[in-house]
Amino acid sequence: MKNKNILVEKEDVSKIITRISHEIIESCGDLSDVVVIGIKTRGEFVAQRIIKEIKRIKSLLLPIGTLDITFHRDDFSNKFLTPKLGPSIIPCDLNDKQIILVDDVLYTGRTIRSAIDEIFSFGRPKNIRLAVLVDRGHRELPIRPDFIGKNLPTSIDEHIMVNMVETDKLDSIIKVSK
Repeated sequence: MKNKNILVEKEDVSKIITRISHEIIESCGDLSDVVVIGIKTRGEFVAQRIIKEIKRIKSLLLPIGTLDITFHRDDFSNKFLTPKLGPSIIPCDLNDKQIILVDDVLYTGRTIRSAIDEIFSFGRPKNIRLAVLVDRGHRELPIRPDFIGKNLPTSIDEHIMVNMVETDKLDSIIKVSK
């Protein structure tokens, strides 16, 4: 039986996204060369909300893209016998841009490595910074987020489930134990 524990409710998810948005604004300075890119699926929705929040704060609409990293994953043959594929959508030339790469949960770092591979297939950005809603630890690669919504350490037997209203009809962050 799986044990579910709600760690973050709807209102706090919004506050986390607002805080990340402010940190991005402060860190990037002039936002004219910033592109926000979300990793499908929930990272895409977090990125859209960050874009919306930055627009509210700065009256500036940043370019937004989405990455489908299916073919860049190192576990592709094991996990994706019949993969659900969609194209990566990149709104502009990425050369010399500041990229804010967005995902919902950072775990081993393998998804982020795959996303970086995909980004470089579109150009050579000035830099890539990582924004995550949740960092749960247990890294296998030397990947570190620049913007963290919540640090939620887990055991190996636990995982973090992010619910987004766009796909799950509610916003929450849940710890699931075996």
